[in-house]
Order: sequence, then structure tokens, then C-alpha cells
Amino acid sequence: MALRVAVVGMGGIGNLHARCYVNDPLSEIVAVCDIIKERADKAAAAYGCPAFYSVKDMLKSGIKIDCASVCSAGKENGGDHYKPTMDLLQGGIPTLGEKPISNEVPLARKMVALAKKKKLRYGVNLNHRFTPAALRARGWIDSGRLGRLHIINMTMWINNPNETSPHFHIRALHPHSIDVMRYFCGDVKSVHAFFLQGDTMEGKKRKCWSNLQVNMLFKSGVVGHLTGSYDAGGAFGLERCEVTGSKGRFVIEEACELLTFYSRANTERESYTHLGGMTGFGETFPSRIHRWLEQNRDKVKPNEIDGSGEEALKAQTIIEAAIESWEKHKVVDL
Repeated sequence: MALRVAVVGMGGIGNLHARCYVNDPLSEIVAVCDIIKERADKAAAAYGCPAFYSVKDMLKSGIKIDCASVCSAGKENGGDHYKPTMDLLQGGIPTLGEKPISNEVPLARKMVALAKKKKLRYGVNLNHRFTPAALRARGWIDSGRLGRLHIINMTMWINNPNETSPHFHIRALHPHSIDVMRYFCGDVKSVHAFFLQGDTMEGKKRKCWSNLQVNMLFKSGVVGHLTGSYDAGGAFGLERCEVTGSKGRFVIEEACELLTFYSRANTERESYTHLGGMTGFGETFPSRIHRWLEQNRDKVKPNEIDGSGEEALKAQTIIEAAIESWEKHKVVDL
């Protein structure tokens, strides 16, 4: 039986979630919600379900909802997640939020705490870890193929002219890259960061900190480095991740398109292109949402959710530590 799903926030990302649910045999959309009436009504017509203009009204309607997506936006893309997420969790609904979990760590902690208190599954759309390439690479780590991990280098950059706030870049973009780094190497112990205001396409100095370099020391002893930018562009260069260990290393190119293992013992290499048939970044959304549906169908324990709210909170904590490191010019311990 298909899971009955509600989608809250019917902008571009909300409709992307909705299309994933429509195309997944595990789900059907039974409600859409947006504080902008026109958006909610348009989505309701598109997906053949009732429209609501507040989460509380949706919950009061009596419609049976098995799980929901929160795709609100707000300041730095995460400013409006708190209220709808809290309303859904208070209503007993397992919830998948968009990233960032929240721009404000105290609010993110409250969301995670409420999900734990209510014993509900709470995930965040950290979709970069749900690619066949990332899963294969994680399997290599778990099996010991890389040996003891030494280094992780992550690069993630796009061309985004948005200037909404000084730290829009790191708060809106890098929950993804930091989550991937944590997925491979575990919790972070210390952070040291440098930020730069780049240039616009017209050559004018940006108002936001649009470029960064962040050094991380992981609790496992791994040393890591993140390079990020909102001032890059072109057809290639979205994301590159390299993990090096005592026995070998792997590189993932373009987030999901190419995975290569290099042995330390010889010159041989093992490469995979478009693992699992995933040909581009856009296909990571159905992959992540399908996993969310599987785990709700199987009623997994809340603390076993892949890409959980708690993991998103840890990524956001690292982001705030990087900002503090730059502002105070010091290493920040977590």
C-alpha cells in the first residue's frame, strides 16, 4: 500500500519533491500546503489533492498522512523550516526537511529534540550521500579497502549571484558538502576557516562571503579540507571528493557521475561511470526520497534514519564553527 504523503512549501524544490513522490510506487500525494494561496492551489490542481494554507489546518482536516516533506525557504534558504517542521512533528508526522535544517542552531536543536521526544523519524534532504557512487565508496571504507583513513578533500562550487546575507553561501550550500565529509570520515573535532568576498560577473566586489577554505580535524584523526565558492560556473565543477587512506584512495567527480579507486600498492585503477544508472545531480533527489519512503514503509527506528535531522544539525554546527573561526581568527573546537 502506498504511503500517503503531504508536501509543505510548493516553490521549485517543493514541486521537485512532489514529482519524486508522484513517480515513486511507494507513495501518493494526499495534501499540499503553502502560505501563498496561489502556489498551494496550483499544486493541488497539478497533483490531484486538497490544498491547505497552514500545516495546522492540514492536520485538523482529518486527512491521513504517513509522512511529509518540508520545502519552505526563507532567509538563507532555511529560515522558514522551523515552524512547519515543529507543527508536523507535534502532529505526529514523520518529516523530511530540506537543507539547511535551520540557519539558527538553537532552533535546529529544538527540531531534533522534539522528533526524539515524539519518537518520530526525522530526516533532511542531504541527497549527495544517497548516490550509488557514494554508497559504493562508503562500502570500500567499511570493508577496509582504503586502510586507515588519512585525508579528505572536498570541492563544491556553483555560480550563484544571490547576495541576501553575509553568510548565505556557507549556510545554504555547504550542508551538502560537509555532510558528505562526515558520511565518509565521522564527527569533526576542530575547525579553522578563511573566507573571501569574491567578484560578480561584472567584476564588482561581492557583498557576501562567497568563497571559503575550511580545514577540519576529525575525531578519528583524519584531516580534511573544504573548498567552496558561489563564484564558479561552467558545465563542470559542481563537486569533487577525494578520500585517501593507508592502502588507497577514491575520487568522486561531479557528485555522482564518476567513481575511481586508486591502489597505493600499484598503478592500477578501477573506475565506474554513472553507477546505478545515475547520470547527473538532478537524479539524486528521487534516490534520496525513495530511501526516505523505504525507511518509513519499513518503520525503521528513528535513530536509524539515513541523513537524519541529527546529522544535519551536526553539519550546521560545523558551519557555525567555521563562521566563528573566520570572525575570531582562531581554531574552533566543537
